[in-house]
Amino acid sequence: MEGAHKTVNRHSGLICWDCSCTHGPIVIICTPLNKLEFDGDISMMKNRIVDEEIMLVRYYPNYKTTLEWYQDLTLCKQVDNRDTAYDLDLLKRMYKYLNKHGDLFYIKYKNRLCGDVCLQPSGEVNIVIAKPFQNKHIGRRVIKEIIQLAKEKQIPELHAEIYTFNTQSQKMFQSIGFAKVDDEQYALVI
Repeated sequence: MEGAHKTVNRHSGLICWDCSCTHGPIVIICTPLNKLEFDGDISMMKNRIVDEEIMLVRYYPNYKTTLEWYQDLTLCKQVDNRDTAYDLDLLKRMYKYLNKHGDLFYIKYKNRLCGDVCLQPSGEVNIVIAKPFQNKHIGRRVIKEIIQLAKEKQIPELHAEIYTFNTQSQKMFQSIGFAKVDDEQYALVI
């Protein structure tokens, strides 16, 4: 909208344009954010609103925040079955790969980034929730939104690799309909 001033209210989920002009009254047009959020530059990014507390934010390099998650040895064991923390180079390579091969988002809970999730065209789902944010049902709510995204992309089946010792993730995936199909594989037919 030429000459309009745009604001994004992240709390209400509205994009507003103030269309003041010299030929008439001030008009303010507000539209639902509906999965869209201005990225602060010249393009629109497709973020996804999960609920009043959670938003999926399209990936952008934010290594200062994310490296901290992947320095937690318990989290690294849960996610990758590794006994060492990520270094910056490995973190960058992981995000580059996931971003190139799927829909990669940060998970924003109560306005704080707390994890990441990726849906790959093959239907593979990868999710990480930072330790301080676990056990708040964030993962369950996020995966339900990823299921919706998969439906929109016409991906017929989702699958997740979950290590046998990661009972917390197994229970979460099973609670939303995933079934165990192999020792470390869980799947959901959409």
